[in-house]
Amino acid sequence: MKLGATKTSIKISTTQLSDEIGGSQQSASRHLQLLESEGMLERSITSEGSRVKITGHGQAELDLVLKELKWYLEGKEAQVIEFEGEVVSGLFEGAYYISKEGYHRQIVEKLGFEPFPGTLNVRISEEYYDRRRRLERGEFIRLEGFKDGERSFGAAHCFPCLINGEIEGALIVAERSIHDYGVMEIISPHYLRRKMELADGDKVRVSFLPLRRSDA
Repeated sequence: MKLGATKTSIKISTTQLSDEIGGSQQSASRHLQLLESEGMLERSITSEGSRVKITGHGQAELDLVLKELKWYLEGKEAQVIEFEGEVVSGLFEGAYYISKEGYHRQIVEKLGFEPFPGTLNVRISEEYYDRRRRLERGEFIRLEGFKDGERSFGAAHCFPCLINGEIEGALIVAERSIHDYGVMEIISPHYLRRKMELADGDKVRVSFLPLRRSDA
């Protein structure tokens, strides 16, 4: 950003980058590889060396960091993070994953409830994307990955919430996937569609209180 990579691709060496971040060339190279793998920058190798450009996704993350810094420097205390969205149908994969003993056991132990085998899918509009990024950069409850036979299941992050201010649940997010910020997958001890008499298109409110480190 400082060197202008948000507007056009720039030429940069690992030596130059290591000087900027105060680390080794190896560390600079790893940073570039990680940012590229997460879709935050585009990198090409030319006869003159590496050229990099920050992607739209990378710019959004930088904007979020600036907003968070402004938030904390102004001394604002943690507040409820709230979303409003509409119920949508999913791919019905939730029941399969939540029923896996490796996840099910950890949900009971770490979230304190017996999960209904499925998820409530809530679509949110783009105006909430920065808010969701801020939520997911905060504290979370981690479900460890595990193996079931020959198949491996990855770790997931859980964010306890209230649906419509009264029914407990948790947003669940796969740790290593580039997920769709537009859909929130909510687990709960209840079959939420039946308990709340919800159908596709109905509006719901999902509220999150920031976790304390002792909770995570």
